[in-house]
Amino acid sequence: MQSVGATGAVAPALIPEQAAAQTAAGVVGPGAVAITLTINGKPLKATVEPRETLLDVMRHQLDLTGAKRVCDRGTCGACSVLVNGKVAYACSILAIDAQGKQITTIEGFSMTAGKPHALVAAFVNNDAQQCGYCTPGFVVASKAFLDRNPNPTYEQVKDGLGGNLCRCGTYMGIRKAVLEAAKTMKGGSNA
Repeated sequence: MQSVGATGAVAPALIPEQAAAQTAAGVVGPGAVAITLTINGKPLKATVEPRETLLDVMRHQLDLTGAKRVCDRGTCGACSVLVNGKVAYACSILAIDAQGKQITTIEGFSMTAGKPHALVAAFVNNDAQQCGYCTPGFVVASKAFLDRNPNPTYEQVKDGLGGNLCRCGTYMGIRKAVLEAAKTMKGGSNA
C-alpha cells in the first residue's frame, strides 16, 4: 500500500495494524515528543522530533554550546561528550536514544570549586588551542582518556586522542597539556 504525500512523493503508507504494532513496539514520532536527558547530573526536559541529534538538542534547546558542529558525520570529535563515562560524538546520537544515560559535557567539569579543571588549565598553559573550535571536544576526550589511563606516555596520548581532529594543528600543545594534566590530577587537585 502506498500513498501520495503533501510533496507529491510516493511513500509507503501504514495500515492501522502496522501503526498499532509500531506504537506497541515503542516506536515514537513522527511528531515531537517530550524527553528527559540527564546532562551534567541534572535532568533536563526537551521536546524533540525523533530525528534530532543530541548535539542539536543540547545546542539549540538546552543552551549547552560547548560541543561544536564541524563535520556532522562523527569523524572530527568537536562534538565529543561523555555518555556513561565513554567518549561519544553527539552529532551521531539521536537525542531520544540518549534518555536514561549519564551525559557529561565540557560545561559539566570545566570548573571545579571555582577553579579551572586541571585539563582546562593545562590546555591554557600549553597553548593547546588556536581558534578554539575543537578545544571542548579535545578536553572531553582527554578527560575520558585520563580516566582510563592516568599515567600515559606521549605515544599513548597521541594514539588515545586519534579520534579528534584539529584544523589549526595544535597537536603538540594538546599532547603536552594532557601529560601535564595527568601529573596534576595524580595529586588529586581538580580531579
